[in-house]
Amino acid sequence: MRVLIGPDVSLREVYAAPDGPWLRANMVSTVDGASTGDNGTSTSINNAVDQVVFNLLRELTDAIVVGAGTLRAEQYRPNPKPIVVVSRSGKVPPGLLGPGSGPVILATCSAADGLAASTELLGADNVMVLGSHRVDLARMRTELVDRGYTQLLSEGGPHLLRDLLDQGCVDEVDTTTTPLLVCGRHPRITDGPPVDVPLALRTLVEQDGTLMARWTTA
Repeated sequence: MRVLIGPDVSLREVYAAPDGPWLRANMVSTVDGASTGDNGTSTSINNAVDQVVFNLLRELTDAIVVGAGTLRAEQYRPNPKPIVVVSRSGKVPPGLLGPGSGPVILATCSAADGLAASTELLGADNVMVLGSHRVDLARMRTELVDRGYTQLLSEGGPHLLRDLLDQGCVDEVDTTTTPLLVCGRHPRITDGPPVDVPLALRTLVEQDGTLMARWTTA
């Protein structure tokens, strides 16, 4: 384990990923474990330090993998990096498409209600049908790597992160803990049936009371 604290090591060095296929998940939470705040999204618990990490990880990735529910809740906008929408319903949030948008790729299943409409919207080359009634996330990762997207970043949400962990797709979990206590009832960074995924702490950085950790799956 390496613990890095101080200005002498750049965040780019801290978050440099190995060469080759690598999927990391980036999530923010409060000290008491909430992944959202009073407005029901992460925007009310993140801060300037978290935003720096968020932007850096996007810069370092080839494609961003996000669940459709999180895309809608967090009101994602068009992004120059490819966005992979994971959706069992096969429906793509319309806000992702527009000026400055990179490729939008749908990862869905053959039973999805919105499959036909999304295929017409995005084009068949941008729709991956991965299973019949649930999205095979391991196949998704393999197909994205085959397309040249070797460095992958998942930004959640909690259900998707839980499923990625359950299906053995995650190499790294990056967590930002902001110095807040919010109490109340809020989701954690993972949500769903139990999983057992041991992690190893690789780096820990503190700035202005915010803790930024890199964990790799054992």
